[in-house]
Amino acid sequence: MEQGASVWVVLLVALVAANAPYLSSRILLVGPRREPKAAGWRLLELVLLALITLGVGFGLEARLGQRSVQGWEFYAAALALFVTLGFPGFVWRYLRRSRSKVREFDDEDAA
Repeated sequence: MEQGASVWVVLLVALVAANAPYLSSRILLVGPRREPKAAGWRLLELVLLALITLGVGFGLEARLGQRSVQGWEFYAAALALFVTLGFPGFVWRYLRRSRSKVREFDDEDAA
């Protein structure tokens, strides 16, 4: 796999992994279903999936033969990117309103 494709693979894995905790009600994505799942579980899943994504990136980098040491700046930027990629899942889970609630709200204003 060439370097450009590896970058896109890591970004795609990060996008899926960053949104997975918000889209699943299962603990650690495979455990028992919890409704509602506590925020602590979602945060733990987010951290574990970020580490898995870093592992995938490091593996692809080592496969290309260009493994290099990273400073704290790299990890801070990677964490910021991972959290940013998870924003659509966060909005879907916590900020969206269902159509029935929107309709009820609109009906109350009309009365």
